Amino acid sequence: MVIGTDPHKQSHTAAALDANTAERLDQLTAKARDAGHERLLAWARALDDERVWAIEDCRHVSGGLERFLLRSGERVVRVPPKLMAGARKSARDFGKSDPVDADAVARAAIRVGVEELPQARLSGPEHEIALLLDHREDLVAERTRIQQRLRWLLHDINPEIEIRERSLDQTSTLTCLSGRLRRMQQSTQVRICRELVRRCSELSRRANELERELRALVTGQAPQLLALPGCGTLTAAKLIAEVAGVDRFSSDAKLAKLAGVAPLDASSGKQQRHRLNRTGNRQLNLALHRIAITQARTYEPARIYLARREAEGKTRKEALRALKRHLARRIHRLLSTNPNPRTRIQLNSAISVPCLT
Repeated sequence: MVIGTDPHKQSHTAAALDANTAERLDQLTAKARDAGHERLLAWARALDDERVWAIEDCRHVSGGLERFLLRSGERVVRVPPKLMAGARKSARDFGKSDPVDADAVARAAIRVGVEELPQARLSGPEHEIALLLDHREDLVAERTRIQQRLRWLLHDINPEIEIRERSLDQTSTLTCLSGRLRRMQQSTQVRICRELVRRCSELSRRANELERELRALVTGQAPQLLALPGCGTLTAAKLIAEVAGVDRFSSDAKLAKLAGVAPLDASSGKQQRHRLNRTGNRQLNLALHRIAITQARTYEPARIYLARREAEGKTRKEALRALKRHLARRIHRLLSTNPNPRTRIQLNSAISVPCLT
């Protein structure tokens, strides 16, 4: 039995489906509190002794239920929201409701295969890294918004004030601008600009502090990632946070599938090809993309690898997707508890790698 769960802030809706026929057995909605969690668990235990909870991976709203089930000894898998679209389209019930969504979660898990989905587990050090990284990204987004507002106000005050691109997060630029604004007539616009400059300085300082804190955590958790060409502190932190324990994946292929870098077969007749995979965890995909783009510019083995792929007839984008699939394999082995150095694939010797675009 597969129990699809649609989590919300105030309530959780669960739909139990037969794992073989995908027939709905029952459904229940309970409050998103401890008493509601206990009610869901008692309901599931009364239906079947063999069960798997498939929870839509909604981070903060699904975390409480997930932790309760894991502490209760239940088996839980996480279903990426992107997998739900196909399940909803193929459903017999049209429209959208919590029971329909819970049903779609279970159907997506059955269609993909419970064994193919990442197993959930209680949070470890990677959860702290994820929280700090999310907080830093929020601060950087706020700083970007303030910088845009500041540029427009400065242009309105004096169009001759020239600020270099991407320089408003530098201390020297902000100090110089602050002094220039201080010498101007203190109109309302000027005072607002001075306030925005101070806020930019505060956000930049805090973002740098968080990056140093993240580097210390990454060094203690997975220093081998920092040795990977093209993988800096923030990218390594995102990999650790989104993978959330490499032991959840029995193979690098499952990690690649979660990251959306496992190419999808789109062959027909004599035409044999693969297409871009737009599913999976897009944050994890972003981290792999950053590494691939950086290696394509600065890492000679990667440049040779891409050139060879293009010589085989692939486009530049297809070659980059092949490199990202290779990186998923490399990262899985780097993060493994006891990686075998003899099995690591070198880019300059990987002439033919399975499952590449």
